Amino acid sequence: MTGAPAADGRYFDTVLVANRGEIALRVLRTCRELGIRTVLVYSTSDRDSAAVLAADEAVLIGPGPPRQSYLYPPAIIEAALRTGAQAIHPGYGFLSEDPDFAEICAANGLVFVGPRPQVMAQLGDKAKARALLSRAGVPVLPGTPGPVRSSAEVTGAAARIGLPLIIKASAGGGGRGMSVVHDRDRLLPAYRSTRAAARTAFGNDDVYLERYWPRARHVEVQVLADQHGTVLHLGERDCSVQRRHQKLIEESPAPELPDGVADRLAEYAVRGARAVGYTGAGTFEFLIDGSETALIEVNCRIQVEHPVTEMVTGIDLVREQLRVAAGLPLTLTQPEVRPRGVAVECRINAEDPTRDFAPSPGRLDRFVPPGGPFVRVDTHAYPGWRVPPEYDSLLAKVVAWAPDRAQALARLDRALAELRVDGPGVRTTRDLVREILADPVFRAGRHTTSFLDSAAFRNTGGTASVVRPPDRAVEVVAPPGG
Repeated sequence: MTGAPAADGRYFDTVLVANRGEIALRVLRTCRELGIRTVLVYSTSDRDSAAVLAADEAVLIGPGPPRQSYLYPPAIIEAALRTGAQAIHPGYGFLSEDPDFAEICAANGLVFVGPRPQVMAQLGDKAKARALLSRAGVPVLPGTPGPVRSSAEVTGAAARIGLPLIIKASAGGGGRGMSVVHDRDRLLPAYRSTRAAARTAFGNDDVYLERYWPRARHVEVQVLADQHGTVLHLGERDCSVQRRHQKLIEESPAPELPDGVADRLAEYAVRGARAVGYTGAGTFEFLIDGSETALIEVNCRIQVEHPVTEMVTGIDLVREQLRVAAGLPLTLTQPEVRPRGVAVECRINAEDPTRDFAPSPGRLDRFVPPGGPFVRVDTHAYPGWRVPPEYDSLLAKVVAWAPDRAQALARLDRALAELRVDGPGVRTTRDLVREILADPVFRAGRHTTSFLDSAAFRNTGGTASVVRPPDRAVEVVAPPGG
């Protein structure tokens, strides 16, 4: 990652945002505050998006299907060169963790706002990343040292690892390309189906096996690293409330962690970042089961849930990304990172919880976001906008901050009560999130990744909003979004 700030003190003169929706709007806003001219690429399905209206210049790059627009590098590079952009910010999802795209940017004299291609390639292959970080002293789950490529390898590895286990796509991420196996009879069918799903989703059918902790906490550490050797951690986020391995609620700091665990996770994240020469914003994701901790993956990009870290630290992560990409040092040191209070974020998706979270696209007749003190809403939705079926279903992220967790939860619930989303056929996760916020297990901070499917949640009202498919020995996970 190379680049230099403009002579007048700005990081770049022009930045192209190669994304859509709320994250595109989020990046555009920070660029505007920094005096950076912005270019946005968009598809025909997004021609009426709020991000298109917010950019200084918008370039149509193709039709709605992502592989013909947001996942088509030639069109994006051409738009950047034609508009005089010096850097490309990829947001999250799409090409944000694609080392080939980062190399294409460099070959065309463009700065990719993210880690170096070699680092992304190392960490993007989950199996290789496990081995690399384990050698650096970061604990990982018991699993295979690399991809498994035959039925004999799978059965042998499963005997060593034990059940339950999870089969993961080496090139996967964002909850996609995973199968949880509880029953040995379903092991080989799950292996074959996961390879097929990985081939379709990522163009790479390599998979590896890992021990599955069904009642673990999912806690991640935000890191920032510059090109001058500084590596910082910005505290941790709890992301344990999930559906189909994708997050619904995130908060910082993580509640009710055992003594010393947060510090240990931060140490592992910084150690891992230094070991691979990481630069930019990134996230080290861990599972916690009692006193045991294990790394599950590293995300080489800005996270969907980055606002909770921004709310407790006061640090603009996108601004720091741009500084690092321009070759500038970070604006702070570790002692200056002083998190305050508690921030809780929920994702409002256009999905129907009563139909196993089926996507629910359509026109929004009404969209009224909440307000009030210490409430942040990151959204690209507005009345009259049509939720397109081609992309992730995220409508808005509602975040509340307060001095303590009880106040933050109350403030978030109040904000959600104010939120209004109406349109023919459009359903959202708002009511489900409010049920979760009221649940005694969640309020006590005792929830795990299995919370949403647990009897405890169903017995306290969760079944009013959630209808789940019958229990299965194998769950193949390949949702559309990241």
